[in-house]
Parts: sequence; structure tokens; C-alpha cells
Amino acid sequence: MVFLVFLVVAIAVVVLVMRAAEKSGGTGGPGLGTPRPPRRPKPPRDARPLAPDDDPDFLRELERRTRRDDGSPA
Repeated sequence: MVFLVFLVVAIAVVVLVMRAAEKSGGTGGPGLGTPRPPRRPKPPRDARPLAPDDDPDFLRELERRTRRDDGSPA
């Protein structure tokens, strides 16, 4: 019975310490409470569509290739 009470108290202490470290801005590693270094900004994504069937230039070129010289579809 004493072991069960000790276990519950230990878990409560660990939870309280973790919450206190979170609020102080700690990283959870060595030197709790030290601020994290700033993150580098992510490079901007390419503005072009990812899939070829979403690319208007690709669709235009595909349509041009499928047409015959006289302008009728292949």
C-alpha cells in the first residue's frame, strides 16, 4: 500500500515539474529555462503547380501537340 501511495506522489511530482518547465519555456533538455535559438525561415515554395495536369502551360502544349496541322483534333 505504501508503494502505491509513493508511486502516485512520484507521478504527480513529475507532472508538476514538466508543466513548470513548459511554462518557463524550457526545452526539456540540459539547462531548463534556456531559450531556444531562433529557427531559420523555410525556403519559399515554388509557385508552379505540382502535378502536370494542373499546369496550364503543360495542358496548352499537350493540346497543341494533339492537333493536326489543319487544326482538327487528332
